[in-house]
Amino acid sequence: MQLSEPTNFSRISEAILYLQENFKSQPSLEEVAEKINVSPFHFQRLFTEWAGVSPKKFLQYLSISYAKQMITDKQVSLFNVAEETGLSGTGRLHDLFVSIEGMTPGEFKTGGAALSINYYYSNSMFGRILLASTSKGICYIAFADDQAEALVSLKKIFPAAGFIEQTDVFQKIALDFFSSPNEPATLKLHLKGTAFQLKVWEALLKIPAGKLTSYGKLASGLSNANASRAVGKAIGDNPVAYIIPCHRVIQTSGMLGGYHWGLPRKAAMIGWEAANNNVYV
Repeated sequence: MQLSEPTNFSRISEAILYLQENFKSQPSLEEVAEKINVSPFHFQRLFTEWAGVSPKKFLQYLSISYAKQMITDKQVSLFNVAEETGLSGTGRLHDLFVSIEGMTPGEFKTGGAALSINYYYSNSMFGRILLASTSKGICYIAFADDQAEALVSLKKIFPAAGFIEQTDVFQKIALDFFSSPNEPATLKLHLKGTAFQLKVWEALLKIPAGKLTSYGKLASGLSNANASRAVGKAIGDNPVAYIIPCHRVIQTSGMLGGYHWGLPRKAAMIGWEAANNNVYV
């Protein structure tokens, strides 16, 4: 799917929501196509171009049985990522190596005073996004279905910062990750968060693409099995959508759970990553 075609994801999202709500009845290609007002042929082509697999195969990735399999797989460890990669987020064709730097106490307490933040809107395969960065790295990525609202949310996090609408090298690297380039890249994140939040976000980066974990497993991996609620809150406060992959955390039951950017988008991310990282059911 071309990033210049945001309406395509809108249609795909609508189809995924329908599949997600009706997977038990295994809806036909014709049925789903009718729901999004396109021909079956066009829907099959559009969906396969976006996901890399047919709608029928993608439906398997949305099933609860698949989700349960992914979070109970004994071979999948939250921290079982090649040691030499450090913190890793896996794309379709390459690894993006991510390092997190927390903001200083002064930057944290003053709401970003003295920080100059660049921000930029772009299309991505999962919808319109807003990217923001300081001189040290990406500080914010949000889905911007409403651009004005997304900018207001960014400014609430950094009320004392200066803002300039322009792109920079950090944003370009992040955008490359969304579009899955062939060459490896290194991305720096400059985040406003507590020590606990930073620890949770680092743990999220260690979940391989195409794999899932539960809130409880994530808490146990952080040596605090009783902190599921606190972990869930930190996941919900994740300031860097998709690149810090909070979408890879689901309920122990196999249900998707919540997602700030909408469950159809979360399902799209999980299914797309499974389809493009050789995960089969």
